[in-house]
Order: sequence, then C-alpha cells, then structure tokens
Amino acid sequence: QVQLVESGGGLVRAGGSLRLSCAVSGSFASIDAMGWYRQAPGNQRELVAGVASGGSTDYADSVKGRFTISRDNAKNTVYLQMNSLKPEDTAVYYCNAAYKRSGWYRRTFEVWGQGTLVTVSS
Repeated sequence: QVQLVESGGGLVRAGGSLRLSCAVSGSFASIDAMGWYRQAPGNQRELVAGVASGGSTDYADSVKGRFTISRDNAKNTVYLQMNSLKPEDTAVYYCNAAYKRSGWYRRTFEVWGQGTLVTVSS
C-alpha cells in the first residue's frame, strides 16, 4: 500500500560525498517522522538521522557535522546528504517513514525501504 523507494547509493572514495533519496508512494494522508538507518555486515541496524514533521532533526554522534537530513514535503521525499565519507560509513542504508492513512484512521503506521548499499573505499 505504502512503499519507500531509495536511491543514490554506490561506491565512493573516502572523503567523497553521496546523496541518498527516499520517495514515498502509495495511499496515505500525511507523513510524520522520516529517518535513515544503516546496517553493516555483522552489526545491528542503527539510526543515522531522523527528521520530524516539524523539522527537528536527530543525528547519530558518528555522523554529526558530516551528514544532513532534509525533506521535501511536496515530493514526499527525504534526503540524506553525506559528506566526508569514511570507510566505516559502509553499510546498507534503509529509509523509514511514519505515516497516517486517509479516512478515519488516527494511528501512525511505519514502513521501511528495501535498502541501498553505500560503499566507501579507503
């Protein structure tokens, strides 16, 4: 019903930049919070950055000052600008969105993207 499509991953040298995009499609009334998570081989999935509907943001300590999360409500899209990339940033990055459905529904639903691979070489 509601799906997230991620793009922008790829291979980049250390110190380089990438911009991830995540577009929401399907039937929904509104998008609340959106965020980016990542999971490296052998590691748990961790929050990288999140943005609420009001614009407040939250970042993992490891990416503060290097990554920037933003959203375009008109396009139902969230972005993650990643600068000064390090090899330890290598992971599959997953988009997440909390949304509300049209009609009488009032609860918040959650959906995950399929993930996009980011590889940073030294």
